[in-house]
Amino acid sequence: MPGLGHVNCYALEDADGFTLVDPGLPSLESWNALGHLLAQLGTDHSRVHTAVVTHSHPDHFGGVHRLRDDHGTRVLTHADFRSVWMDMAIDEEMDSGNLDLADDEDIERVRSMMSRPTPWGATRSAPPATELRKWSEMDVTGGSKSWRVPEPSDTVVDGEEILLGGRTWLAVHTPGHTHDHLCLYDPADGILLSGDHVLPTITPHINGIGPMDDPLATFFRSLERMKELPGLQHVLPAHGHPFTNVAERVDHIIDHHGERLDVIREAGEDMGSGTVEAFMQRLFKERSWGDMAASETYAHLEHLRILGQATRDEVAGQTMYSTS
Repeated sequence: MPGLGHVNCYALEDADGFTLVDPGLPSLESWNALGHLLAQLGTDHSRVHTAVVTHSHPDHFGGVHRLRDDHGTRVLTHADFRSVWMDMAIDEEMDSGNLDLADDEDIERVRSMMSRPTPWGATRSAPPATELRKWSEMDVTGGSKSWRVPEPSDTVVDGEEILLGGRTWLAVHTPGHTHDHLCLYDPADGILLSGDHVLPTITPHINGIGPMDDPLATFFRSLERMKELPGLQHVLPAHGHPFTNVAERVDHIIDHHGERLDVIREAGEDMGSGTVEAFMQRLFKERSWGDMAASETYAHLEHLRILGQATRDEVAGQTMYSTS
């Protein structure tokens, strides 16, 4: 993954085989790497009876389709598991399950969806068809199926207990990075499978486009819940190395976003008012400018608006924010 390099996949063994947590990207390279690592455990893909997907991003669910198609692997997610992509397709009266990035007409339909204006009125540039075709070519099935969000076999809700790998895990719904993010906690040994919710060295992207009214506040609430898990000792994240200082890390992440809110307030004092893109350019370094940075900036601006610390106006068809 650009900027990440890898996703951690965890194998939980029981008498029937293995559960895999976040089985990777939909590429042949990822599939073969997974097979190589399973071989080191004396097993193979066929022994994977369950795949847990922490949230609806392709570096976490991409390997699920082939596991299911080839070996009947069951898929476990949170009950809210659904992608913004699917919502866009529904809005366009399209069936996202039938979109195929190997088909020229479908590629243009996807590009049309991806070019829709943002909630703040900006025009997005869809990736060129050649780039989308590369996504298709990464797929181990030779089409684009693995980029689609899979239908879960089983779902859990917050607080539900589930037996995986001979351990009883507690489902912890942690919306923020996505609306459907799921962590699993083993209270007996104090182990948390944290997905992208709490990472040791980077902060997850906060998407301003989606079903959450205030994704940043939602993320803060989900972070604070980590401090309430009794006996939490070991965090196994989806990116980076395992770590132990979860309370300290939670405070650091919240402080980081507090500093970014301060940057936005200061930018508002300087500009008087500005577009999301103008605030984005103050919040992020130039190398990071783009749709994701704008979306996260929008999430921060909307958080301030909901707190009563920013106003939003439409000026000549352009959404403008003021923090003064």
